[in-house]
Amino acid sequence: MADTTAWVNLLTPLPFLPPEHPLPYLLATATEATANEAENGSLVLAGVLLSLVVIYFASKLGGEICARINLPPVLGELVGGVVVGVSALNLLVFPEGGSAASNSVMMTFLQTTAGLTPEATNSVFQSTSEVISVLAELGVIILLFEIGLESDLKELIRVGPQAAVVAVVGVVVPFAAGTAGLAYLFDISAVPAIFAGAALTATSIGITAKVLAEIGQLSSKEGQIIIGAAVLDDVLGIIVLAVVASLAKTGEVVITNVIYLIISAGVFLVGAILIGRFLGPYFVALVKEMKTRGQVLLTALIFAFVLSYIATAIQLEAILGAFAAGLVLAETDKRRELEEQVLPVADILVPIFFVTVGAKTDLSVLNPAVPSNREGLILATFLIVVAILGKVITGLTVFGQSGINRLAIGVGMIPRGEVGLVFAGVGSASGALSEATEAAIIMMVILTTFIAPPLLRLVFQEPSEQVETAGES
Repeated sequence: MADTTAWVNLLTPLPFLPPEHPLPYLLATATEATANEAENGSLVLAGVLLSLVVIYFASKLGGEICARINLPPVLGELVGGVVVGVSALNLLVFPEGGSAASNSVMMTFLQTTAGLTPEATNSVFQSTSEVISVLAELGVIILLFEIGLESDLKELIRVGPQAAVVAVVGVVVPFAAGTAGLAYLFDISAVPAIFAGAALTATSIGITAKVLAEIGQLSSKEGQIIIGAAVLDDVLGIIVLAVVASLAKTGEVVITNVIYLIISAGVFLVGAILIGRFLGPYFVALVKEMKTRGQVLLTALIFAFVLSYIATAIQLEAILGAFAAGLVLAETDKRRELEEQVLPVADILVPIFFVTVGAKTDLSVLNPAVPSNREGLILATFLIVVAILGKVITGLTVFGQSGINRLAIGVGMIPRGEVGLVFAGVGSASGALSEATEAAIIMMVILTTFIAPPLLRLVFQEPSEQVETAGES
């Protein structure tokens, strides 16, 4: 009897439910919701796949065009992202930029072909954007791991005092001038001003090294100082990025927090390298004992991700941990093998980061025809001037070298390249930058990277042409 009563009570509408919503109705609704979630999940996958098609097509087309006109392919990936993003075709847009699903050509296509309701389309749009953003974050982690892997820690330790002076001046002067100028001349709040100033610090060693090799100046005194300073610039720039990105999370500048972040970044980097060098032989021994595929790559990525997690846990950026992991593993016997194996991973993930940065950049805020946009254009002009002059004067700090081409050293430090884009991407993701400031940083990166190669060729040719002229006379 008790069992029968229990079943009757179970089938009776619950007291807290209105009569018009009996239990069978709720079960049907739950079943329908589950089916809708499953359908939306498959459409999220479809949206991600379409997004990746657009990203890879834009990155390869832009990269190939730039490679054929002797410019860094990374610029092509950035410009390709601008073309497919909110500034032009609206194929790849993101909700954090203020865009809705109705603004996305891709989401409109999905809605039309799959017969989605506007509510379901918005849900798919949000989920797709989150997945692409996570892949972009993984891309920048792999990029910094690769940069650390390609750096020579012993060379960094052995680098001369001249390169160190050039590097420090090349970080301090643009950072101080950019931050102070934005804060006092343009009345920009502290955190965005510091972030934009930090974006002026690092030098793209890849672009400079390529140009120096092409003109036969890589082994010259000027070339060695430029490369040594650019490598140190990258290290200092990564620390600065870790500090300002952490500041962006808190939304305010507190001196004690800044001191803590600087100390923690330095201690983390040095400690990770020292501990990593101790564990390096064990890493090699472990890899040699493993019999499965991908033992070198996956073990290295585990190490990189652990350090990235630790960096995040102590309020630094994950990229600092990835960079430290790359520096450590570059000292092992597996460096060359690891460099070869990480390239395909970087080829898959890194373009997502650069194209996403370009896609999120709204260059329409730099249109001078719109009065409200003139602020962004003025900001871009200011940042470009500071970016160029702040690096050119570094050549004047070279001491004890007679007959050295100081202008060439300064010009060799101008290009920001992929390092500047990392700053812009992290700033955009943290929400620290306004649309005008972000677009101004992107324009600064593009212009400095475009003008540096021809200027470098020009300043290195001038002395030789003067010598030839003197000989002929």
